[in-house]
Amino acid sequence: MKPGIHPAYRPVVFRDKAADFAFLTRSTATSDKTVEWEDGHTYPVIDVEISSQSHPFYTGTARVLDTAGRVERFQRRYGSPE
Repeated sequence: MKPGIHPAYRPVVFRDKAADFAFLTRSTATSDKTVEWEDGHTYPVIDVEISSQSHPFYTGTARVLDTAGRVERFQRRYGSPE
C-alpha cells in the first residue's frame, strides 16, 4: 500500500437507537460524537437507522411475497404463453 493516501482504519461503535443495540468494529468512517464503551475506552459513535437487531429479515418479521401465486393468477387471466 502507498503510504499517506489511505484513510485511518480504527475502532468505531455503530449504534442502532431504535433497537437499543450497539457493536464495536473497525471502520474508516468518522464521527464527531463519541461514546464510552464497555471496556472503558472512548470511541467515535455512528448512529444507524437499521441494524441486524431491527431489520425485518434478520428479526423474522419479513413478509414473504407469494410470487408463485402471482404467476399462476397471471396465467389464468391472460393465458400461458405457448
